Amino acid sequence: MRCPFCGHEETQVKDSRPAEDNTAIRRRRFCPACGARWTTFERVQLRELTVVKKTGQRVPFDRDKLARSIMIATRKRPVDPERVERMINGIVRRLESLGESEIKSDMIGELVMEALANLDQVAFVRFASVYKNFREARDFEAFIGDMGQVKDGEDD
Repeated sequence: MRCPFCGHEETQVKDSRPAEDNTAIRRRRFCPACGARWTTFERVQLRELTVVKKTGQRVPFDRDKLARSIMIATRKRPVDPERVERMINGIVRRLESLGESEIKSDMIGELVMEALANLDQVAFVRFASVYKNFREARDFEAFIGDMGQVKDGEDD
């Protein structure tokens, strides 16, 4: 692996161990040229996924982009990072197990919303505000009102 700091072609693995509920390998790496150290993760990828956006554009699925959007929603919330990582792994596994190579962005958004609703209500509303493109305060009010009805069992 190339060093991300100096670009040296030959780096060394100093330590490898299972990470994230044994769904990845964590490797500590070292560059003999510049002395830099960093961590990489190796994960199983069952299939190449393509995301079909609302515009019809097709882009490769990016697990890191999914993780970033979830991290933004959970920022400054009392949520265990390991639970977030397990949630992300679960979403990716569900997408890979669908048997489809092309997945609509709406499906990914719905899976994230479902998972965040079970993890943290504030993170759920934060994500929903972007995903559902809230424009005004009354959009939040309507969404929160709908959440209350679903929780109270009044939604039929």
